Amino acid sequence: MQLKWTVTAVAMAALTLVACGKKEEAAAPAAAPAATTAAAPAAAPPADALIVKIGHVGPTSGPIAHLGKDNEFGAKMAIEDLNSRNLKIGDKVAKFELLAEDDAGDPKQGTAVAQKLVDAKVNGIVGHLNSGTTIPASKLYSDAGIPQISPSATNPKYTRQGFKTTFRVVADDTQLGGTLGKYAVETLKGKSIAVIDDRTAYGQGVAEEFEKAAKAAGGTIVGHEFTTDKSTDFNAILTKLKGTKPDVLFFGGMDAVAGPMLKQVKQLGMTVKFMGGDGLCTGELAKLAGDAIGEDMVVCAEAGGVDGDFKAPLEKFKADFKAKNGVEVQIYAPYVYDAVEILADAMVRAGSADPEKYLPEVGKTNYKGVTGPIAFDEKGDIKNGALTLYTYKAGKREQIAVVR
Repeated sequence: MQLKWTVTAVAMAALTLVACGKKEEAAAPAAAPAATTAAAPAAAPPADALIVKIGHVGPTSGPIAHLGKDNEFGAKMAIEDLNSRNLKIGDKVAKFELLAEDDAGDPKQGTAVAQKLVDAKVNGIVGHLNSGTTIPASKLYSDAGIPQISPSATNPKYTRQGFKTTFRVVADDTQLGGTLGKYAVETLKGKSIAVIDDRTAYGQGVAEEFEKAAKAAGGTIVGHEFTTDKSTDFNAILTKLKGTKPDVLFFGGMDAVAGPMLKQVKQLGMTVKFMGGDGLCTGELAKLAGDAIGEDMVVCAEAGGVDGDFKAPLEKFKADFKAKNGVEVQIYAPYVYDAVEILADAMVRAGSADPEKYLPEVGKTNYKGVTGPIAFDEKGDIKNGALTLYTYKAGKREQIAVVR
């Protein structure tokens, strides 16, 4: 659930290689261009342009379709910007095409569309959104040798399968859940902490990491209950947890479930701090929960974040995104945008869009994106990944802090 820098194709081709894990800095690394709606369109790619197919997968139907569409909009903007620059890969101008698929947040559908994209011989993959669909699909992309960058899947298992093709541009649940667990005890002064998770790969993973960190910080877990990612009635488990008198209630799941859950928390008269990971840390949560979100009641974290010189460029991206798509960024569209740009950048440096040839360059990424500096460790995880803590005031998400 972030630069108005204009980069020419020549500048992109001149990006300096920095090996992953090395301490050397790239000499004047190029910055990713912020999307713009004002620039005049570039000339169309020539007839003999190199066709580069980028696959994107997210849940564009179902209860979290707003998040999937947010990601897909980010991918479309990146593709349009790449084509506007007439980027050269090797000695040919590249024409980028987006092949967008819907996995509905379902693992079976996720693997089906993954195989469809493999059969279409895409050059690279950005997605999926959920850990539960990203992890099984990653095996198919690995077997085909196709680089995959997830902009939002946070379960640690994704990059710990030994695949050379998996990369992630956000922090994982170890950092996300761990930071929230420590924050619950040390900052919110939570002593009695209740946990609910939706039993998905994402929800269960972030809840387990939260629980471990809360215990380590001195908190007491008074109950851990379970629901599903399609449930709407939580009265039984909330009533049970209410009896334990928790100070903090953590939910591992998505905003489509968290919204109705918050309403029932209010109906039951529970006075708690409601916490969650990036899946519920969206602009949509306030709409889904309505007046059940009290001032500073909710604390959540986005598995990414920018500070310093990157704040203004990210805001520019968000403004361009709204102007183009008519809606606000939900959460991960900027990370999708950067993921597409990173694949293109690696192709330029390799002089080839052949996955086998440019895959090694993805691992050597040293890139300034709209979400900040991006480089990968040996597993494919982002180095020095940031988290952004948020609360909600007057029905709007408000940043608390960026932590690393």
